Amino acid sequence: MQLFLDTANVDEIKEINAWGVLSGVTTNPSLVVKEGKDFKKVVKEICSIVDGPVSAEVTDEDVEGMVRQGLDIATWAENVVVKCPLTANGLSATSQLSKKGIKVNVTLCFSANQALLAARAGAYFISPFVGRLDDINQDGSALVAEIVEMYHMQGLETQVLAASIRTPVHVTQAALAGADVATMPYKVFKQLVKHPLTDAGMALFAADWAKANQPVSAKK
Repeated sequence: MQLFLDTANVDEIKEINAWGVLSGVTTNPSLVVKEGKDFKKVVKEICSIVDGPVSAEVTDEDVEGMVRQGLDIATWAENVVVKCPLTANGLSATSQLSKKGIKVNVTLCFSANQALLAARAGAYFISPFVGRLDDINQDGSALVAEIVEMYHMQGLETQVLAASIRTPVHVTQAALAGADVATMPYKVFKQLVKHPLTDAGMALFAADWAKANQPVSAKK
């Protein structure tokens, strides 16, 4: 499973990218507004940092507007992916863009039937929102598993991108469900590497090393 960072913060992307484990980035209008930067400028900068897919979302709601924006976004970088919402208009725009060879990430998916429609429209990624389903007492991770199984049974090539990841447990569940990608905020990405036993072990190694390398006079 590939690991994506869900952010528009360039410093966060640079830090995680340096780990050598980052496969891509997802953004949305809310994340870009939070950074207070020009949308096109920040997306192009992110695309220059990350080798993998970088999803940039359209903001228009009508088909013509989404297609127009999508065609423009697709010219910003070779690794940019156009992000469209899972609405009737979004499906129409996805179909038109995908037929032109443009990769589309269909976002805001909350059911297997929606995921089926997105795949038939030519979506490159489908983004089921795990955390938001959990918020309303539904099992978001179960939906990811359902979509993965359905795509496999139907021979559909759309990649399942688990989104709205809130905790490291969501990441594990997405991997076990067979998701192709999990995208998560910076905080969760940092939590993946942390474990109290690792910290305790490193502290013990450091203490033993310091003790072993004390001057002879200090050991007496």
